[in-house]
Amino acid sequence: MDERLDGFDAFVRSRTAGLLRFGYLLTGDQHAAEDLVQSALMRVGRRWNQLRSREYPDAYVRTTMYRLAVTGWRARRVREVLTRSPPDLGNPPTLQDDVDLRLLLQRALLELPVGQRTVLVLRYFEDWTEAETARAMGVSVGTVKSQAHRALAALRANSAELSSAIAAEAESNV
Repeated sequence: MDERLDGFDAFVRSRTAGLLRFGYLLTGDQHAAEDLVQSALMRVGRRWNQLRSREYPDAYVRTTMYRLAVTGWRARRVREVLTRSPPDLGNPPTLQDDVDLRLLLQRALLELPVGQRTVLVLRYFEDWTEAETARAMGVSVGTVKSQAHRALAALRANSAELSSAIAAEAESNV
């Protein structure tokens, strides 16, 4: 056996199980953990003469494993790829489609009672919570919930045209 690796074989045999557990916790995959341990031990083996005099070579191995894992995560990160033209996104909505949809939505909202319309606008367009909406309207949270439910049900029932327009726009964006 090579004198430079005196004690390395015993170190590897005694620490492999713990290093594999550590590698698994870092990677979440048994095979990747085995590869990580092997890579780290290869690097440590090259420097074993310097490390065996240290009190804690185990900490050095674990630090090496951590750094290799981070390097692997960075390498696997999805990189943005620039192309000459954007990918085909289907038929983009035209300005007229947007205007038509807005007019349909406006007409459907105007058909609702003022309280229901206010709840929808505050909850879904202004993104307020139920409590904030209730406080602003001077009603209970339960009233806000019931008004929102009734308003959405009325929009669904009375606005088949709006539903088909929204569905058509959703299909064109796919």
